[in-house]
Amino acid sequence: MGWFSPDMQTMDDLFMHTLQDIYYAEHQIQKSLPDMIEKASDAELKKGFRMHLKQTKGHIKRLDQAFKKLKTKPSGTKCPAIDGIIEEANDIASEIDDKMVLNAALIAAAQAVEHYEITRYGTLVAWAKMLGSPDVAKLLAMNLKEEKATDKKLGDIAKRKINRKAMLRRKPSPDAVERAENAMLVAASGIPAI
Repeated sequence: MGWFSPDMQTMDDLFMHTLQDIYYAEHQIQKSLPDMIEKASDAELKKGFRMHLKQTKGHIKRLDQAFKKLKTKPSGTKCPAIDGIIEEANDIASEIDDKMVLNAALIAAAQAVEHYEITRYGTLVAWAKMLGSPDVAKLLAMNLKEEKATDKKLGDIAKRKINRKAMLRRKPSPDAVERAENAMLVAASGIPAI
């Protein structure tokens, strides 16, 4: 059932599709977190990713409970958005050699995932309440609260130390001699300088 398929005609259909979307997303996140833990070189960041892996397993359990309350078998539906976020994070991480810069990239990728989850859970909580499923809304709200807290912790780690350490790895600006040499090379090549 795609976002605009004929199978999706009611709010109940839309709610179920979005619930299956986040179920799939949580499973993909659970698969990707061990790699992020391994790539992170900062102890606090590793600890944060380990904690989020534990939380993600709890989110899946709550989603299982939500499906049960809705008398539906838990299942996911492929989510191109989360797949794209994770793929982009893996691509960027594979291109970065410097461990401090990689830590900053890992946090940015993790926050992109968190923001996706926050939007999904926020929507699902509102819809569950509207559809008369306060017990399901409560389960989803617990996941939402944890996602927001994780996003804040990641942001705090980034601001407090990771981004600063990564900034120290900047390439130095070319000095006057290097600029002159570069200008001579450009002139000799016949390519006009911009």
